[in-house]
Amino acid sequence: MNAGEKQRTPWIVGVSGASGTPYAAAVLRALLEAGESVDLVVSRASRLTLLDETGISFRDAHWRDDLRAWLSRGADGKPGTFTVDVGAVRHWSAGDLAAGPSSGSYPAKGMLIVPASTASVAGVALGLSKDLLQRAASVTLKEGRTLVVAVRETPLNGQTLRHMVTLDDAGATVVPASPAFYAGATHIQDLVDFVAGRVLDAAGVPHRLYRRWQGELGGGSDRSG
Repeated sequence: MNAGEKQRTPWIVGVSGASGTPYAAAVLRALLEAGESVDLVVSRASRLTLLDETGISFRDAHWRDDLRAWLSRGADGKPGTFTVDVGAVRHWSAGDLAAGPSSGSYPAKGMLIVPASTASVAGVALGLSKDLLQRAASVTLKEGRTLVVAVRETPLNGQTLRHMVTLDDAGATVVPASPAFYAGATHIQDLVDFVAGRVLDAAGVPHRLYRRWQGELGGGSDRSG
């Protein structure tokens, strides 16, 4: 890095194998719209989910094209809904345990796991570090950085609930993928964007994904705004 050059300090986004790839897409689009840099880790299990939910194969050798195709889709699966510049994204293979985010000396603002499967929740809570997603999350916690875990599962059993409490005790923020309706959702994308917005709220990243509560009843039914 040349003298005076600004150091790249990305948000690490981990995508696990839970259902809910539209949540990840919405978070990634909003981060890029906010001018943030992103380091992306797509787990092996999540590639199967992405293929099932969107028909897109995420390939390491063609990740830019695959990511662009993924982020262009709306939550309803329609391609070409969004136009996204992925130039600020750096991709790391989930099996690369020598990747930048595996070390605490690697500069990062924090990490968002969205969606987070119960397996990834357990792995991070127990400190297993079996892949780069789990290792990067462990590093985020030990370095005292922001870790947001967007759990997508129902119902929740006692074991998973205990793992979630462990993450909370360790300093992570657990954000269940629970859409709300007070913001006046009229489309599936609105529900997805609400969850993505709450993830970004927990990380302190500004966005315009949903209508915020203003303390007035009936705001969600007002379609004029």
